Amino acid sequence: MVERKEDSAVMSDAPAAPFHVGLTPGRIVDIALDLTRQSHLAGWSIRDLARRLDVAPSVIYHHVGGKDLLARYVVERVLDGLAPPPADLDWQDWFGALLDACYPPVVAHPGVAKWVLMHGPMFPSVLPVMEAGMRVLRRAGFGDRVGFAFAVLLNNAMLTVSMGDDRLLHEDDGPRDHATMMEDFRRAATTAGPGVTALADTFITPFAQGGRAAARQREAYYTFVVRTTIAGLATLLPES
Repeated sequence: MVERKEDSAVMSDAPAAPFHVGLTPGRIVDIALDLTRQSHLAGWSIRDLARRLDVAPSVIYHHVGGKDLLARYVVERVLDGLAPPPADLDWQDWFGALLDACYPPVVAHPGVAKWVLMHGPMFPSVLPVMEAGMRVLRRAGFGDRVGFAFAVLLNNAMLTVSMGDDRLLHEDDGPRDHATMMEDFRRAATTAGPGVTALADTFITPFAQGGRAAARQREAYYTFVVRTTIAGLATLLPES
């Protein structure tokens, strides 16, 4: 195997780790999934993964490849369990069910939503779901706007998750940022009126609390964005 310059740089200041004969690509992706759940898809390195597996970083490259390829495998694994909702649902219920099913695995693996936004979910296991969704939208009457309709449904959902995920790249930044925002709202409320106070109390406060309150608010906001997107697209269809 030709030695990579990056391998040499990574290993120059670390002792040689054993080459594990029984190590498989699947096992490597398993650990990459664990690291993603614990931090963020962008929050771990090949060196972190190698340390968890007790191997040299070059072993990871040999079995799987670099971080970009590993990230693709992680996202593919996260999305692997998606299935098309029942075909007899109308398009609004169909996409509501699909995007509701997307939320738990994607939010449990921070960074996956952003990866999907940047690269698209073009995996063999996901293509049948995408094809089914396009059929549902054509049947609903979106015509030559069917691609735009599909994209805005997926992108709005993933963007909503991604905004929360990115705060996790820096420990505790979510609650701290929201607490600062709350203080800004309180100062502004003296001149802006009760509407600003209501926005702070009903929307920002649960995020600032962190923990389960923030998780519930995050999911509620995701559901609201998805249903609002669906309702907005429905206005583009001719009345039956």
